[in-house]
Amino acid sequence: MALPAYQATFSVPMTCDACIKDISGALSNLPGIEKTDFSLPNQILTTTSTTPPSEIISAIQSTGRPAILRGSGGANSAAVCILETPPPQSPLTVPEPSPVRGLARLIQLSERITLLDMTLTGLPTGIYVASIRQSGDISQGAKSMGGIFTGFEWNRKGELGRLDVNASGRGSLIGEVDWSVWEMVGRGIIVEKIGENKQNDDWIVIGVVARSAGVWENEKVVCGCSGKTVWEEREEMIGRGML
Repeated sequence: MALPAYQATFSVPMTCDACIKDISGALSNLPGIEKTDFSLPNQILTTTSTTPPSEIISAIQSTGRPAILRGSGGANSAAVCILETPPPQSPLTVPEPSPVRGLARLIQLSERITLLDMTLTGLPTGIYVASIRQSGDISQGAKSMGGIFTGFEWNRKGELGRLDVNASGRGSLIGEVDWSVWEMVGRGIIVEKIGENKQNDDWIVIGVVARSAGVWENEKVVCGCSGKTVWEEREEMIGRGML
């Protein structure tokens, strides 16, 4: 059965019809793109597709232009999870910036199908498994997040999928999961290397699932908290290895 399409909006610097032509050409190579709409005055691209946001962003960036996902899916049907290595639990240890960063996007496509788009960087080579956890409490790292959450049905799987991290330390997981977004928001996600000591947080990244903007729900140009533009925030995330 074909997956239902979803809408997404992206901020993209565009100045003329030649920009639109370049981006349209790059997107035409992606499977799942059904429709594109461009607004030059607002520098906004709207897509209707079954294509993961990370692949759309990569295609746009292949034209030499940056891109920012502004919103996806309908209201209350999208979420995001920033994944990082847990901080040291010893109060005497000063936490250092983690070289491991990751981002998981969740977009609900139907009542029980959610698109999972996860990318990680900085991990040792190997096979990793991602799972949804009972709690989003990361105060004690993975230890305070509880066991694998199987939802409200006895036969639901809490495992979200497996990632193959290559020699460059990068891995991705794209697929559909049998979850509604509202069931996952507020819970945690753990990605851990298969076969490693579960007490060793060196092989684990964790994060909390939070609601994100649906299509047309995010019109901000400047963040009210930091005063930074969306492009400055993007550069900061790139510097931290999250994009």
